[in-house]
Amino acid sequence: MPKILVTGGAGFIGSHLVDEFIMQNHQVIVVDDLSTGKKENLNPQAKFYQLKIQDRKLSLIFKKEKPAIVCHLAAQMNVRRSIVDPIFDAQSNIIGSLNLLENCVKYKIKKFIFISSGGAIYGDGVKIPTLETEKEQPLSPYGIAKLALEKYLYYYSNQHRLPYTILRLANIYGPRQNYLGEAGVVAVFGHQLISKKSLWVNGGQQTRDFVYVADVVSAVIKALPKQVQGIFNIGTGKQTNIDNLAKKMIQISQTKVFIKHRPYVTGEQMKSCLSFNKIKHDLNWQPQYDLNKGLKQTWDWFKAN
Repeated sequence: MPKILVTGGAGFIGSHLVDEFIMQNHQVIVVDDLSTGKKENLNPQAKFYQLKIQDRKLSLIFKKEKPAIVCHLAAQMNVRRSIVDPIFDAQSNIIGSLNLLENCVKYKIKKFIFISSGGAIYGDGVKIPTLETEKEQPLSPYGIAKLALEKYLYYYSNQHRLPYTILRLANIYGPRQNYLGEAGVVAVFGHQLISKKSLWVNGGQQTRDFVYVADVVSAVIKALPKQVQGIFNIGTGKQTNIDNLAKKMIQISQTKVFIKHRPYVTGEQMKSCLSFNKIKHDLNWQPQYDLNKGLKQTWDWFKAN
């Protein structure tokens, strides 16, 4: 089985992915600076290096471990922070990623999988559910950085024959998601419900496409073969507005709390929903979890943790 390096492997999605790779008997190397990832998420069978991806020492890990596949999830993931501090965002999400790609070329990686953002890349004013062919007009430096890396991958593929797959994710939720910062509204609501606090909703009518984390993992597995190349959306094709999400979570948790409203956040998208027709057609992937099933599993995890 090929050896896989996962950047951001102590994070929310990354750690679930690492667990699945290990279940499938892959050797796994994790590089994570633990800025948002957690040690307790790490699979003990993975080899762990605490390092920023922009660190020059990254090449020593490539030299020593000789991975065949790289799954790149490490990122500054806070959209609001990217708006406040675009330079900080670019240092991690562009410069760090280029450092990673340079090492992939130098050490002849067989396949690169990039976890991009379907939520942040398309912007408003696109058809819903959004196809991969829609024009990308990101509204935040975070989305711009993700799109920039997609363009760099096209360059590295042309110039250095680096095979790659890009997965543009909708809004992912599930166990282990960090509620701090702007990590994901499901995790934020989950934490507020556990604490029996009111659910604060910014606006409320904006819609998102919520995908359970296990569905993302199964999509990455489908993208592993070298011949699988291109850009794929990972979504459910269904919109849920944030007010309805809050009501659903109160219902599932059977917690008596109020929903309170604040103004919309400037620069935030109004609608986001992705079509998964392409990946269904090409790779026979489709989401297995509907929102109720996924939220129930997520709530059970919140209660246990």
